[in-house]
Amino acid sequence: MSYETKLMQGNQAVAEGAIAAGVTFFGGYPITPSTEVAESLAKALPAIGGKFIQMEDEIAGIGVIIGAALTGKKVMTATSGPGFSLKQELLGYACIAEIPMVIVNVQRVGPSTGQPTAPAQGDVMQARWGTHGDHPIIALTPGSVPECFDLTIKAYEFSEKYRIPVILLLDEIIGHMRERIDLPTSYDKIAKPQRKLPSVPPEEFRAYKPDADLIPPMAPFGTGYRWHVTGLVHDEFGFPDGSPAATQACLDRLHAKINNNLEDIVLYEEYLMEDAEVAVLAYGGTARTAYAAVDAAREKGIKVGLFRPITMWPFPEKQVKALAEKVKHLIVAEMNFGQYVIEVERAVAGKIPVTLHAKYNSEAITPNELLAAIEKCR
Repeated sequence: MSYETKLMQGNQAVAEGAIAAGVTFFGGYPITPSTEVAESLAKALPAIGGKFIQMEDEIAGIGVIIGAALTGKKVMTATSGPGFSLKQELLGYACIAEIPMVIVNVQRVGPSTGQPTAPAQGDVMQARWGTHGDHPIIALTPGSVPECFDLTIKAYEFSEKYRIPVILLLDEIIGHMRERIDLPTSYDKIAKPQRKLPSVPPEEFRAYKPDADLIPPMAPFGTGYRWHVTGLVHDEFGFPDGSPAATQACLDRLHAKINNNLEDIVLYEEYLMEDAEVAVLAYGGTARTAYAAVDAAREKGIKVGLFRPITMWPFPEKQVKALAEKVKHLIVAEMNFGQYVIEVERAVAGKIPVTLHAKYNSEAITPNELLAAIEKCR
């Protein structure tokens, strides 16, 4: 495979990753700092026979991709904080109806309109718990422009394989940062994620009858298979079933199809962790700061390393518990008032001190600020 070196924004790399994964439909509404995703796909999709549509609002933006996904298309929408809030109801609908899709959320300062193009990481808990009710979700967070490309493809692998919406959770730093990226000159040799199709004829098809892996095959609308789609708890045919037994069976399966595959889904990186006595946990744009702060601390003789969750949700509980057995202190650095630290503290369960280094004033954490936090914990 031959490659071409480019200078590209993270948002643009997401759009390239979508094309490489086989996306042919984008529906959305422009909002900073995610707009470049839509702009890039507005140019790229018509050139390959795909469709781009700008809807009247964020709710319609996710609604149209649900419809397109039901016809068998790989789909994407992109937004930022206020728009992500508006998408939550239909995100929940896609979760219970098990409709594959990727939602890009490039985080900015909130709440409400907040600071439209300032960096923040305040949507971490919203990505997991933004919709009502119990359901699993997969959320991936890139830490570089090349990883924006790679993780977008990975998002579609997970979405199609597990029949679940996947959130690509960037922040403004990663979305707008320009960085060198080596892109294939052709995406033809990149494997396109495929959803599981039914192996039975239409008259025998049950839309939500799972295979042994707990994932039901999905028949595209328009191919002779007819099935009912609803946001209500449903039976194997897709029709509403309000019984306690059906409710528990539905929710148990939705969670189990993800929890049974954590080894496949949970992605992370460790940097200089071999002999670390202090660990920094950071993600997205804040991880860029953490690399520099860890290097500077190492130069001062401090044994510190970085744990970077790439899969934010499901939470990497097994890996964080292992950290608590290895290091003496854990620092969680994030651009919010303190969100992911809650999950870290729960997993650590008091075995070691956990310190939050939070910044939420619309400016990124600097290496010197994080270095000072590290020095206090040595």
